[in-house]
Amino acid sequence: MTELFTIVGFALAGYSVIANDSVQTLGTWIASNREKFKWTTLWAAASSVLIFTIIYGWYSSGGDISYGRLTKIPYIEPQWYHALAPLALVLLTRRGIPVSTSFLVLSAFASTFVLEKMLMKSIMGYGLAAVVAYVLWLIISRLINEKEDVSTGTKKFWRVFQWISTSFLWYTWLSHDVANIAVFLPRALSVEQLIAIILFFVAGLGYIFYKQGGTIQQIVLDKQSTKYVRSATLIDLVYAFLLLYFKQLNNIPMSTTWVFVGLLCGRELALNTGLTKKGNLKSVFPIVAKDFLKLIVGLLVSVAIVLASHYGTDQGEIQAEPAATEQTQEPEMEVVSDTSDSTAVTADTTAVTTP
Repeated sequence: MTELFTIVGFALAGYSVIANDSVQTLGTWIASNREKFKWTTLWAAASSVLIFTIIYGWYSSGGDISYGRLTKIPYIEPQWYHALAPLALVLLTRRGIPVSTSFLVLSAFASTFVLEKMLMKSIMGYGLAAVVAYVLWLIISRLINEKEDVSTGTKKFWRVFQWISTSFLWYTWLSHDVANIAVFLPRALSVEQLIAIILFFVAGLGYIFYKQGGTIQQIVLDKQSTKYVRSATLIDLVYAFLLLYFKQLNNIPMSTTWVFVGLLCGRELALNTGLTKKGNLKSVFPIVAKDFLKLIVGLLVSVAIVLASHYGTDQGEIQAEPAATEQTQEPEMEVVSDTSDSTAVTADTTAVTTP
């Protein structure tokens, strides 16, 4: 049954990460290139970076593809309640909710101490991303008008720059979030297992590109100018450096979804105070509030799954305690019996030897 739960959990987590989280890195890239390139071309480019990232992580970490993100979360054989997390993630993703995969999946395996550290780091990520994006786009909005696309003469430069920045972002993001899938797997993978995982990821990416990002892609399309190559490039570049900062900060996993949504919210607020009248804040606030509310919904579901998984673990330990107690008591009874026998023998010997 453990192998079945491992396969089911891995498959659900893999699909969820690809369908839900890949929009953070590839969403703006897909939005600005889907009319220029065929989806198969975009799929091949993204798959090449994916294959390099996974193989490099596997080779440099002795078979572990998580890039050290799981050092605080030891391997646990998956049970049925561990598969609930990616299942809930699939259902929420189908509703277009940008749920934190790290909270939903890793929280089922992590202790409450690690979960608290993950939550604090993610909240800090959301706040820092929002502030950085707000300040940067206040400056950017004074220099360029993001409501207009770049000129034909400079579009080629921005297109090449975007592909480079997106590749850098895709690598940085994968080194963070591949741990959400690797948590179901042994920490040292064989070559055969590595090939199977790569094939699964590449096939999942193909489905996402065929669907042009899926339902969750609407989060990106709702924001201003994300379909323009220059705007998409700037978003990818800022997001990549934010993730690189948190990667170097420590090995505690975090929600990259919170960082991405915080970045988009800060940018949206800056564009509406820097380019247009302040009265338009009334129109942008519902968008920002809706995205934040979706994050809270995902967090509440994560907490519920954590409580359910820890309850299942505690029940298993409680059921195991009586058996362990009986095993430890049996030798003690034998010792007492042996002592009684030896006492009886001593008494008999004394009775015989006494005149």
